[in-house]
Amino acid sequence: MRIISYNVNGLRSAISKGFIDWLKTDPCDIICLQEIKAEKDNIDYALIEELGFETYWLSAQKKGYSGVAIFTKITPENVYFGNKIEQSDFEGRVLRADIGDITVVNAYYPSGTSGEERQTYKYQWLDEFLDYLNTLRKERPNLVVCGDYNIAHKEIDIHDPKGNKKTSGFLPEERAWMDKFLANGFVDSFRHVNPDKAHSYSWWSRRFPTVRAQNKGWRIDYISVTDSLKDKIKDATIYPDAVHSDHCPVYVNLNV
Repeated sequence: MRIISYNVNGLRSAISKGFIDWLKTDPCDIICLQEIKAEKDNIDYALIEELGFETYWLSAQKKGYSGVAIFTKITPENVYFGNKIEQSDFEGRVLRADIGDITVVNAYYPSGTSGEERQTYKYQWLDEFLDYLNTLRKERPNLVVCGDYNIAHKEIDIHDPKGNKKTSGFLPEERAWMDKFLANGFVDSFRHVNPDKAHSYSWWSRRFPTVRAQNKGWRIDYISVTDSLKDKIKDATIYPDAVHSDHCPVYVNLNV
C-alpha cells in the first residue's frame, strides 16, 4: 500500500503546475491532500478519476480556504467526512477512509502563524485530535495519520532551529505535543526508516524566494502509523523534486 501525503496549497494552482501529469507517473495507490482550497465542482476531477482514483473531498465552509481530499485506487469500505468536532469540520480538516483493516486519517493541522488567537486554537485542536485518534484506535487499531502537522518535531527537522525557537511550528509546546503523540503509540514513518537523515524537508517558505533552492526548509508533513503497523513499513521518503506547491509529497510504503 503506497501512500502519499501532500499539502498542495491550492489544488487548482498545483494542477496548473503539472500535478496531474505527476499523478500519471503512478506515484501511489492513495494520496492524501491538504489545503486544497477548492470544492470538488471547482476541479476537473474527471482527469483524476480517469487515472483510476476514487475521489473524496471535504472542503472548508469558507471559500478558498483549507480543505482535504483523499484520492484512492483501492475502494474504501467506509469514508467519514470530518471528526464531528464543529470548528475542525467547519474548516475542513479531517477526512477518514477505512480500507480493509487499515484506516487512513488525512488531517490538515491548524497553523498558528497568523497570531495568538490561532495559536491558541492550534493547541486546542491538537488535544481534540489526539483524543479523537485514541477513541478511534479502540475500534480501528491500524491507523495511518497523514497530513501537514504544521510542527517541526526535532532540531534535525528544521534548517535553523536556534533562529526559529520562538516561531510557531517549532515552539516548545508544539514539539512537546509531538513527543506525547509519538509516545502514545504512534511512529513517525520517515524517522523510523531514516533516523539520522538531516536536511530532509517538506516545506520551504515562499516569503524568501531562494530558500527552496538553498534547501532551507522545515519537515512539517508526516505519515505516522500506529505501533501495530511499525513492522510493516517497507519504505518512507520525501520527494523534494515535486514542485507543485511550497510543500512537497511525503511517502510511505506499507507491506500489508
